[in-house]
Amino acid sequence: MAADPARIAQAWTLLAELGVTLADLQHDAQPARPTFDAYLPQVLAAAGPGALRTYRSYWQRMATTWAGWAIDTVTASDIQALRQQITDHAHVRRNSRDGRHAGELFVAAARAFYNRAIADGLIQATDSPAHRVGKPRRLPSTRRALTADELTEINLAARTSGNDTILDALLLRLHTETACRRGGALGLRLQDLDATRGLVLLREKGGTVRWQPITLDLAAGLTQHAAVRGAVQPADALLRYLNGKALTSRRYDHLWHRIGQHLPWVTAHGISTHWLRHTTLTWVERHFGYGIARAYAGHTDTTGPATTTYIKADLQAVAAALAAMTGQSHPLAQPGDRRPGGNQPDGRHAARPES
Repeated sequence: MAADPARIAQAWTLLAELGVTLADLQHDAQPARPTFDAYLPQVLAAAGPGALRTYRSYWQRMATTWAGWAIDTVTASDIQALRQQITDHAHVRRNSRDGRHAGELFVAAARAFYNRAIADGLIQATDSPAHRVGKPRRLPSTRRALTADELTEINLAARTSGNDTILDALLLRLHTETACRRGGALGLRLQDLDATRGLVLLREKGGTVRWQPITLDLAAGLTQHAAVRGAVQPADALLRYLNGKALTSRRYDHLWHRIGQHLPWVTAHGISTHWLRHTTLTWVERHFGYGIARAYAGHTDTTGPATTTYIKADLQAVAAALAAMTGQSHPLAQPGDRRPGGNQPDGRHAARPES
């Protein structure tokens, strides 16, 4: 049955007199949205380990600040105001940038929160207030490649201080040879070590998994370390404390704090494990080119110029770069593999680990 135009006109007139719009009627017909504190457990349960590690504190701050508020009642101005509070009160570290990084992470966390609400059908994508707040522009990193002398000093300080110099020496060498992140090292299991072929299986951010070449000397050291400290089952953690417990990220914090006590310039520049990754990849890129450096780093993203689709390197090329960098042969490196131009490493480059 067709609607009566006269009655429709009367209805619109009545709505206008009442000051009610069609959007008001549609909004009222929708179920009530959950509050921030009520919805937070659902967001946490759906988040991956990386997101939890990065965003959890910001999500909790949102739930505390806006406890009892429905998620669709917060405005872009509310998010901007909380971002400013977080920026102003960010913890001051050696490499602080006046809270810019904290502000950037908060906006990213708010967007991730609302992305979950959008995926759950609680709000429309166009209604997200977090996506109407801009993130601070990221400033260039002050991180650089370490020099050969700096790397030597760091290794020496680690091996002559502390309560577990063997573990610390293995950590520094592992990160220098593989350019892996802390998460990749902490995730290593006994079954991830192929000592015969000189490989470790790294699982890092973004769910990436790759075999990474290491020297046979390091492979032997890791094998002995695991055996002495109680790694028996294939799924047992490879890196362990003296008491046999699996290594945690706290060891890295203590390691760099101790090195900084012996080498004040380490503390002054805010040097961390990631500087080793930067150092190794810089050396590989300078001597073997972008494609092999990209494979060495485990980068699998497709962002950037279209030519990155065709710039690829295989495991043998990465092994050849490792062999040139360390001066030790590798089972997977082809005998004819050399650096461009045929030059061999000079023995004083920044990435070579101490033996």
